[in-house]
Amino acid sequence: MPDRITIKDFEVWFHVGVPDEERTKPQRLLITIEMTHDLGPSGASGNLTDTIDYFAVCQAVRALGQARSWKLIEALADDICMLVLDQFSPSVVRVAVKKFILPDTRWVSVEMIRPAKNRRGSHRRTQAT
Repeated sequence: MPDRITIKDFEVWFHVGVPDEERTKPQRLLITIEMTHDLGPSGASGNLTDTIDYFAVCQAVRALGQARSWKLIEALADDICMLVLDQFSPSVVRVAVKKFILPDTRWVSVEMIRPAKNRRGSHRRTQAT
């Protein structure tokens, strides 16, 4: 089993929703990010530069959501995958986004897994909502 770094249920407040009125106020989301990465070098050296800085990952994801909105949590999850792949270079990233929108449910969620070969080279999405 490959080495992994997991950020579980990172709480953010982002503007997400299909109807315009749903996007007017930020909604609570829980984001899980799992990054496959060889942790042997950092385990041996104890050096942060030999691993993925999970604090920096959280800061980058939070910054992504401050200036944007999304109609679908699928688009948000995809943007997070590309951001993590482009900026932090794991071999694989898995992103799950939980949204608390439907009555009588705990949450609605999407999950995406993207290998490093899907990197865009730079994080750009042409149609921000």
